Amino acid sequence: VQLQAYGGGLVQTGGSLRLSCAASGSIFSINRMGWYRQAPGKQRELVATITNGVSTNYADSVKGRFTISRDNAKNTVYLHMNSLKPEDTAVYYCYSGSDYVTFWGQGTQVTVSS
Repeated sequence: VQLQAYGGGLVQTGGSLRLSCAASGSIFSINRMGWYRQAPGKQRELVATITNGVSTNYADSVKGRFTISRDNAKNTVYLHMNSLKPEDTAVYYCYSGSDYVTFWGQGTQVTVSS
């Protein structure tokens, strides 16, 4: 599975961004897609996951502000980020997989200025 992520950028506090991640290849092998992020000097953390195109899971720090969705026809997962805070600044990584395998996309930088 190949993942192509895009949509990062620079935004002011309180602003919004949408990240996209398109999957191609052996997508029949995956049932979940989502996003991790890694800020400078910090461990990578799970941001949001969507499983079987329906069930969603969020980090406590983004609940109520971020929404993950999936367009099955386009094999694309989206992360809608609202009310962004400086602490959301990180490299965001798209991932996909199942209980047996995980695939990673390249990171996309999100910077929130105060």
